[in-house]
Amino acid sequence: MEKTGQSVLEYIATVTPARRREDAETLLELYADVSGREPEMWSSSIVGFGSCHYRYPTGTEGDMPILAFAPRKASTTVYAFTDKHAEQLARLGDHTSSVSCIYIKDLSKIDLDVLREILADSLAWTLAGGDEYATITIED
Repeated sequence: MEKTGQSVLEYIATVTPARRREDAETLLELYADVSGREPEMWSSSIVGFGSCHYRYPTGTEGDMPILAFAPRKASTTVYAFTDKHAEQLARLGDHTSSVSCIYIKDLSKIDLDVLREILADSLAWTLAGGDEYATITIED
């Protein structure tokens, strides 16, 4: 995955529906606060904070943001390894999830303090270099 150089604020202004755009504006502040980094566009629709290089035991490797979300039409995708956050996900509120994504249709229906915990834990895991699942090297 690569950074695009596109303006994050210009991208957010184009997000529809309005609920998703408002949620993205809220998440910009939350992610910046948790990460201590400025947002950058990755790919065509991912808002990322910081950058790192990952390598799986299989040899697959690449670059990705340290923390990221994507405001999509159906829901906002929060990227996090969900198996590391089972207890927190039980307290989060209205969402669905997969192995590495949390899908949120309406940010007002989740507990932002719990989301902050998930993001902080994900950040700590990444900054610590990962684990047996993936080796992480911080690039910024």
